[in-house]
Amino acid sequence: MSPTERSREAMDDLDLLLAALPDEVVTAVHALPDQEELIEVVLDLGRPPEARFPEGEVTLLEREITEADIAHVVENIGSFGDDNRAGIERTLHRISAIRNRTGKVVGLTCRIGKAVFGTIEIIQDFVETGKSILIMGRPGIGKTTMLREAARVLADDLGKRVVVVDTSNEIAGDGDIPHPAIGKARRMQVRTPSMQHEVMIEAVENHMPQVIVIDEIGTELEAAAARTIAERGVMLIGTAHGNTLDNLMLNPTLSDLIGGIQSVTLGDEEARRRRTQKSVLERKAPPTFDVVIEIQDRDRVTVHPDVADTVDAMLRGDPIAPELRWRDEEGIHRSQSRPRPSPREQLGTERFAGLVGAGQPWRVEPGWRGDSAYRTGGHGAGPGYREADRGGFRPGYRPGASGGWRQARAGASREGSARTGPAALGGEPGTAGTSGGAVDGPDDEGPPGAQFDTGPGLGLRGSGGLTVRPDERPFVAGDIADRGPLERLSPGAAA
Repeated sequence: MSPTERSREAMDDLDLLLAALPDEVVTAVHALPDQEELIEVVLDLGRPPEARFPEGEVTLLEREITEADIAHVVENIGSFGDDNRAGIERTLHRISAIRNRTGKVVGLTCRIGKAVFGTIEIIQDFVETGKSILIMGRPGIGKTTMLREAARVLADDLGKRVVVVDTSNEIAGDGDIPHPAIGKARRMQVRTPSMQHEVMIEAVENHMPQVIVIDEIGTELEAAAARTIAERGVMLIGTAHGNTLDNLMLNPTLSDLIGGIQSVTLGDEEARRRRTQKSVLERKAPPTFDVVIEIQDRDRVTVHPDVADTVDAMLRGDPIAPELRWRDEEGIHRSQSRPRPSPREQLGTERFAGLVGAGQPWRVEPGWRGDSAYRTGGHGAGPGYREADRGGFRPGYRPGASGGWRQARAGASREGSARTGPAALGGEPGTAGTSGGAVDGPDDEGPPGAQFDTGPGLGLRGSGGLTVRPDERPFVAGDIADRGPLERLSPGAAA
């Protein structure tokens, strides 16, 4: 078979799946004009059966599905695993069950599995480099299909030792003999989904692979196992939950796949050199995956060819411009996509830091005066106060003149240091300065940190060089010194 013919070939064995369905449903499916585009057949108790296509759904029968229909399918396909999935031997089809509170099956989703050859061509140059690749995209977009084809190309065309960790038998099909769609790649089945990370490590330790293929990395243990495999020099190709790299950054469970995110406090000189605030977000470690592929549709992907550089840029708040690739009758095309804002720029620094698990984990009550009690839980302080240090900010800190955080002067009082009137925004002569006392002279013009640019990610640039979000309330320096970090007052309260 020529490469051109192979690229158009799709193996689905649809008749083997239809043999397990009720006769009336099978007749209705055969009557559909575009069976090649069929994705799923859905059978729900008490509802008409439906056929799902990329562009919508079609009702197959006027009558409702009965318990006898559900029992007929369950009897033909056998038992379901711990993940409520079952398959048909030597095929890629997947049947997933919906159960009621007593465990009885009341709904079935019959996914048509297809081995489409040639889907990997759009990213084959990355596959051949030996870099670890993470594939992302919405459910049903073709992640597993691309994963399966990557395993075949690496094993057959490139001669690599490939091991597929097949948790739900979705990559290489049900049964003990792998589906021919993965070529010469070997397949390790997983007894229960909770053991997936153990089988990943076992594959590396026992079978000396050059490539590990894994579908649906979804837990911290699996992310840690993936990092262990990558550190041993084994190429990884996997999929993860999420549509884009942005989703992965905001998922604390899986952010380790792209290096993890932590809050770092910079010294005065370093903050001044970077022209940024003193508390910043940085990548913890090298990413587990070198390349991230975002599938937009079956013929269009977005590529992040250097995950480390992309994540660093996103943490700085810089816009990113990944590579866009698409396929048509003329072949594969590439171009630079339009720059898109980073999650930090879209959400704001504080909210972004909180979502990635590196921000302030609690908000200080108004009027609370920081002391050592928060470390031990004294004076009624709860566990949130004892955990304050983990967020990167500590009570008794306030924004300093450098735009970062500096410790408040001992003994400074709220009453003596609070700004009043327009001084809260402009720092006019005679108002509180950065040390908490009154300052005379024009040198204090502009809010604290005005001489340092905090970058484009925090909002609009105001006068004096400080980045100001128009929807945020102003800092009141004297109050923050006694209340802890990030305490804000309404604009009216500052007067």
